Amino acid sequence: MASPNDIKKGTVIKMDNGLAVVVSFQRVSPGKGSSFVRTRIKYLSSGKVVENNFKSAESLTFEEVGHKKMQFIFGDADTLTFMDGNTFEQVTMGRDLVGEDAKYLKEGLDVTVIMHNDAAISMELPLKIEYVIAETEPATKGDTASGNVLKDAKTDNGLMIRVPIFVKEGEHVMVNTDTGDYVERVSK
Repeated sequence: MASPNDIKKGTVIKMDNGLAVVVSFQRVSPGKGSSFVRTRIKYLSSGKVVENNFKSAESLTFEEVGHKKMQFIFGDADTLTFMDGNTFEQVTMGRDLVGEDAKYLKEGLDVTVIMHNDAAISMELPLKIEYVIAETEPATKGDTASGNVLKDAKTDNGLMIRVPIFVKEGEHVMVNTDTGDYVERVSK
């Protein structure tokens, strides 16, 4: 049995409804009462993300999992395929296990695949991913006056994002995979 104080990002916990991976956590020590760990956990079976507080005195069961650096190579309507760059081993995972994060995948992207009993059960994206803007409207004169003007843009993998008005087609941008927001332009 483990203590909630041992929780880290990526820890897999055995819960009533199956396995859940910790997406984020924060240790809280209020002035009154006992300390606790506030977490956002993602159920691996459903992909549902919920918030949960664990009191420091609770006992948890951590599940042994492996984390493998793999590269996304292709996907179809139901599955996604990843390859280990060293062993060329390929694993296939259902899109339902990846959930909304599948929209950020592009060919050749390095991700962390979580393995349990030789089966891929989840995937973690990098916090920021670089994309090329494939389509966007050109800026029109006068749009820059208000300062924080955004427009729609389509990236090289088909992801729709909102970018500042000064971003043009063919430019490289960083996107935050937690929020889906534009972060910055990347100079090449």
